[in-house]
Amino acid sequence: MGRTLGVAAEVARVIRLDGSSYSGSGTVLRYSAALATLVRKPLSLHRIRARRPKPGLRPQHVTALRACCAMSGGRLEGDRTGSDEVLYYPGENLTGGRYHWDIGTAGSATMLAFTVIPLAFFAESPCHFSFTGGLFQDNAPSAFHMQRVLFPLVNRMGGSVKLEVRRPGYVPQGQGRLEVRVNPLEAPLHPLRLPRQGAVRQIRGISLASHLGAQRVGERIADGCRERLRKYGFAPEMEILRDGSAVQKGAALHLCAETDVGCLIGADMAGKLGRSSEDMARATVEDLMEDIHTGATTDRHLADQVILFGALAAGRTEYVIPRLTDHVESNLWLVEEIMGARTRIVEHLLQIEGIGFFHHGR
Repeated sequence: MGRTLGVAAEVARVIRLDGSSYSGSGTVLRYSAALATLVRKPLSLHRIRARRPKPGLRPQHVTALRACCAMSGGRLEGDRTGSDEVLYYPGENLTGGRYHWDIGTAGSATMLAFTVIPLAFFAESPCHFSFTGGLFQDNAPSAFHMQRVLFPLVNRMGGSVKLEVRRPGYVPQGQGRLEVRVNPLEAPLHPLRLPRQGAVRQIRGISLASHLGAQRVGERIADGCRERLRKYGFAPEMEILRDGSAVQKGAALHLCAETDVGCLIGADMAGKLGRSSEDMARATVEDLMEDIHTGATTDRHLADQVILFGALAAGRTEYVIPRLTDHVESNLWLVEEIMGARTRIVEHLLQIEGIGFFHHGR
């Protein structure tokens, strides 16, 4: 009888989610795996990426699941490319130390980093992560955005995260190298409060070009940004990086506007075949100015990335988003469903009542 009750209680603890809900993207899988690891509850995820052109798990998603499993000493079922259902049992302890994960494709190493950083905050000792995969591509946060926009804000909340780009990685070959160091928290994260945008006081940018020196791609991208931002009254500080370490030709652009009240608003674009240097500059400047002109205190990507950290913090996190996206809705759903955080959006002001999550080594 006792064993029957124990099994029933374990079944009741399982977090059951439809992976095609809301955005239906790989973010649903990564977010839910990270959160399930923190709360130590089994995760049953089905219909993973069911509405995507290539449904089911891709190599980057498999790697993210295995990373959570490795850090917690858990076990996995269904962790193979193409699988549309997984069952994940997190372990009881989060182990620090050195980890290296190679996605094996140009799949996003930055999203993999995003998955394990919240776990590292609660590990028994500091973590040193090395990731191999894609660092600059469409539909994923760039390494520069994480380094210069997301992580400074997370560190402002009390975190200790440092990122270094060791080698750029582009589509289709990937093989970029990213290193991230994370120290465990000494107290719960502080809430982030950015209720107003303030005035933009400076815009900084990075123009990266790999094996494209002869074509002056880095210089052309930077010149295009300067020219277009001058029309808006800004004189950006542009850093040009000429790289010869990537395994293929590629380019990336990052811009970040900092306001006088501490807002960081970023915009990014990766190069690809048929996308000119001038097009990259034009589109990235337009994205940045569009988000600034909404009065938002975060950019369109940061808006959904901060949600997890706000849910973990002790107190109310609030910031203004440029628009409501399916990724914002997905992430709000997951922190409510799994963490028990309370959230609401009043016009464009997003509020998260964090739960003050804190433990060391479990």
